[in-house]
Amino acid sequence: MPGFELFGDAERKEVNDVLDSGVLMRYGFDGARNDWKAVKLEKLLAERMQTKYAQLVSSGTAALSVALVSAGVGAGDEVIMPTFTFVATFEAILAVGAIPVLVDVDETLGLSATAVEKAITERTKAIMPVHMCGSMVDLNPLLKLCAKHDLVLVEDACQAIGGSYDNKPLGSIGDIGCFSFDYVKTITCGEGGGLITNNKEFYTHADHYSDHGHDHIGKDRGAEGHPFLGYNYRISELHAAVGVAQIQRLDEFLATQKKYYTILEDALKTIPEITFRKVPEGGVQNYSFISFFLPTGQLAKKAHTSLGQHGVDASFYWYDNNWHYHTKWDHLKELKSLNQFSETIERAVYTSEAKDFSASDQVLSRTISCLIKLSWTEEQVQARAKAMIAAIKSVLA
Repeated sequence: MPGFELFGDAERKEVNDVLDSGVLMRYGFDGARNDWKAVKLEKLLAERMQTKYAQLVSSGTAALSVALVSAGVGAGDEVIMPTFTFVATFEAILAVGAIPVLVDVDETLGLSATAVEKAITERTKAIMPVHMCGSMVDLNPLLKLCAKHDLVLVEDACQAIGGSYDNKPLGSIGDIGCFSFDYVKTITCGEGGGLITNNKEFYTHADHYSDHGHDHIGKDRGAEGHPFLGYNYRISELHAAVGVAQIQRLDEFLATQKKYYTILEDALKTIPEITFRKVPEGGVQNYSFISFFLPTGQLAKKAHTSLGQHGVDASFYWYDNNWHYHTKWDHLKELKSLNQFSETIERAVYTSEAKDFSASDQVLSRTISCLIKLSWTEEQVQARAKAMIAAIKSVLA
């Protein structure tokens, strides 16, 4: 991770196909085309994720927004989300007029089912687990809660493509799943996203809603119907072309990540004070990050600083991170926005600001994650492992 590290002839060929045709838009201009890259990538994505349908959009954030709307989530509905995620999660929820309900995470670094159950109210419409840093939430307890309370499970697999749970691809297990193909994801389109589902109605909604409400019936784009309002969340053919090449290289990327992850994990296991992120039974990571715990938050913060001093780049101490943890989301908690929110959202968000997230804090304050780069050589990984051991031992001494 990320896929751009290994751009090559396959990506160039797909992009040049589009440039040769001169058609950069995913819809229309049928006579001028020699290929349909977005259509091809949707087919490849659905096949890889073992779902009936896939719909490409312009970003992972767009995928989340379109997924929520397509599944019937809207004004005043509550969506349960984790305290540890990227800001796009609550941005998408607010964008559709719904209410983000922050809930504690556990040592999977994903939603705690116990905390989720306590947060369910009569206004809850969906649960949105986020598979952070290449591994997964324990989904079976959440699926049971959705069945019990008639809730939609919107699965955010933006950071975990290629991982699996109970032998099913992440993203395919909920009612609708989302991916990001931005520049720093395991496979990239440069910018882009996608959603997958086995629900035909959800797919039809996503197909229309992401393209101004076009129903895509017939061969005259200007004569197409618009059964309901939509917006412009289209991906371009250029971006889709990059993704066509990248998704066919996913197994190559996953194998490299697993190889380097294992080297680092074996090295870190020699330090008794280190424990590792919990991977649910039946879960297989995509190995894009290695995440581990130090005994205390103070030691974890010092270890993160020491890693940098020892030349270990791309390590993250999420507890103090601007974008991924609730402690730095004042713009959400204070609803600092250029648009005006409804009184319902304002009341709900202001009330939730006072919630106790000490359970999440206890986990994330001890957590360090390190990115696994595809462009490393094995020798570089071995050197990195030695540097990580030296950096952490210097703090524990």
